[in-house]
Amino acid sequence: MSDPKTAAIVVAAGLGARFRGTVKKQFQNLFGKPVLSYSIEILESSSLVEEIVLVVPDDSIDYCHSEVIERFGFKKITKIIPGGKERRHSVERGFNSLSDKIDVVLIHDGVRPFINNRMVEEVIKEASISGGAIVAIPVKDTVKRSSPANYIETTISRESLWLAQTPQAFRHDVLRTAYEKLEDGFIFTDESSLIERLGIRVKLVKGSEFNIKITTAEDLFLGELIFREGIYKKDVQDRDRV
Repeated sequence: MSDPKTAAIVVAAGLGARFRGTVKKQFQNLFGKPVLSYSIEILESSSLVEEIVLVVPDDSIDYCHSEVIERFGFKKITKIIPGGKERRHSVERGFNSLSDKIDVVLIHDGVRPFINNRMVEEVIKEASISGGAIVAIPVKDTVKRSSPANYIETTISRESLWLAQTPQAFRHDVLRTAYEKLEDGFIFTDESSLIERLGIRVKLVKGSEFNIKITTAEDLFLGELIFREGIYKKDVQDRDRV
């Protein structure tokens, strides 16, 4: 069986309301490069990813051409399109820009710079088999459900709980069906939720504690620490791969 033809949608259309300063979080400097460039670099290096669609704020398209594509010489970015009102609208715009000849669609948050090739390859291959797969990590801490007044109502068993990350990947036909059956007003925070509603079992692929989402200045500081201590380099090499 040949490798599935995969397109990656990198979602980086956030305005960074929670991030202090004038530079959007996806373009913040992380060891000499924009945060956004790190995940694109991994996707660019994957033999399974044939094209990348970048979804960014409308006023950042020119910046991405000069400071992302041209500066780093990325060859697989085929389109840069403006994002929508919310993340889910941005992903749908990216999806609608793809050719029907695509087998698998990979979706990744551009502010998660610390992914590796193992994650990318596993979600693509699992999605091609089952219909969908996401990167996630098991919950380690005790989880409490609270009342509206912030009193503990119950303790939830963490045994089968996972924290969703990206990348997430889905067969193109499956994601298209999910969008076609999407009712107005249905609220979801990731595309896996849409696929689950179709009755398709989405595969969990183990992610990394270092696959953080940079949304605040504190997250950027943590990202700099991960990079400075060499943790990112070791994780990208994925020395523990089995």
